[in-house]
Amino acid sequence: MGLGMRLPAPHSAEFGAGPREFIGLMAMMMALQALCIDAMLPALGQIAAELQVADPNRRQLVVGVFLFAAGFGSLLPGALADRYGRRPVLFVCFAGYFVLSLACAAVHNFNVLLMLRVLQALFSAGLAVLPSAIIRDRFSGDAMARMMSTISVVFMAVPMLAPSLGQAVLLVAGWRWIFATMAMLVVVVGTWAYLRLPETLHPEYRQPIAPRTIAANMWHAASSRAAMGYVLGGALLTGGLFGYLNSAQQLIGEHMGAGEWFPLLFAVMAGGIALANLTNTQIVEKYGARRVSHTALLVFIAISVLQVWFAHRERETLWRFIPLMTLNCAMIGFTGANFGSIALQPFARTAGAASSLQAFLRMVCGSALGVIVGQAYDNSARPLSWALLGCGLAALALVLYSERGRLFRRLTPPGEARPVPDPQH
Repeated sequence: MGLGMRLPAPHSAEFGAGPREFIGLMAMMMALQALCIDAMLPALGQIAAELQVADPNRRQLVVGVFLFAAGFGSLLPGALADRYGRRPVLFVCFAGYFVLSLACAAVHNFNVLLMLRVLQALFSAGLAVLPSAIIRDRFSGDAMARMMSTISVVFMAVPMLAPSLGQAVLLVAGWRWIFATMAMLVVVVGTWAYLRLPETLHPEYRQPIAPRTIAANMWHAASSRAAMGYVLGGALLTGGLFGYLNSAQQLIGEHMGAGEWFPLLFAVMAGGIALANLTNTQIVEKYGARRVSHTALLVFIAISVLQVWFAHRERETLWRFIPLMTLNCAMIGFTGANFGSIALQPFARTAGAASSLQAFLRMVCGSALGVIVGQAYDNSARPLSWALLGCGLAALALVLYSERGRLFRRLTPPGEARPVPDPQH
């Protein structure tokens, strides 16, 4: 597939999954966490009604607490996977996801549901963190960015289809069956991984499970100027997106009157991210991850200015909001995979720990900001539009920090993807 130079062969003598199957499997593992978020959106009103939640904004916590807990859950799986390997940690996460999905389906109290969602998020975090480490085990440079984008194209089918899946379940059964569907899907993906995904951690890269070693690896990841501007900048953009996710059903479905068209319109906007990732796979090795993502960030800021302007008009309409939000989702598609691959480049030997820390920061900061934006919802698009603009400007400042004031640099020549040595070694 022209994905560039591979790293040394994994521990397995023969890699079970071919390139296309590998992409599909990584995407579906990551998609299981996204399914926990997006499939619930059409059901929030029904959940609130059945579990007697009076405050309309409180229903957002079904999504908000999940996102926040998933961030904290991201800290541990990578460090454990650096010691014990990717497979054992993955299968523990699969099992926890399955059990807690069934528990959520049986709950009868809103506060208990929120607690179970926290636990479900902790186990799902490994399914979001470890694919990045597995990919880093096998690829580097702009080739890694291309692989991440290719996986994201497949992965983004879930946010596009998940609300429709949730809506379809609601047409024939109650909201509890959405959780039952999650349990069935994790069995399918877990079986696929068991049969076709070998261990990818290089034996010589195994890290001791000593607290001092874990702390040192985490500090090494946290103290990298080249990485942290991209991690925190990505967290802010994620926060703006999560603010949109938290309030989308109320803003689009209710305030703007989309009604039953909400899942379809949500899919269109999520499609902007998928299309951006598809385009990124075609251009990132030619132009470089930095050039593509920096351009996208500047365009994101410009679109956000327009969103603020329209939000303060006398009446924001659905057909003004949807195109602009779709374009901004597309820009997040260009920044996401590229920011992530740039931030992981310095960490060949400690990719699991670095991936965990970076996912933790992105998810915790992003979800906390998303909850704040969602709870600020005031029957208009103003809080969201201002949040998107502020996040874009702050992300630009952080990228400039990492790049020492210079944008659009090309550090890896076209067609070349070499492993980047870990400066700690």
